[in-house]
Amino acid sequence: MSRLNFLLLIAVLLSGVTLVRSAYEARRLFTELDRAQAEGRRLEADSQRLQAERHAQATNLRVEQVARERLHMRAIGPAVTQEVTDQAAKPAHNAASGAKS
Repeated sequence: MSRLNFLLLIAVLLSGVTLVRSAYEARRLFTELDRAQAEGRRLEADSQRLQAERHAQATNLRVEQVARERLHMRAIGPAVTQEVTDQAAKPAHNAASGAKS
């Protein structure tokens, strides 16, 4: 009988240790999951913030401002427009039209 009691005592102790270990593992995994979810929420918030910043940077007014300040560009108008003609094509064009006359 004492041998049976000893085996049952060992079985109960092993069962208790296993139960404590599984509870600890469950708490550790839950904490890790919670941290991962918090990191995911933080990354999602960063992504939305960066998309909003990108949208703000891509507005027409912002692009025009950067073009003027950094690239020293200016708006096109009749005062800055220059007409360029191809001098080499002009004689050939005149010769072709003269042959038809």
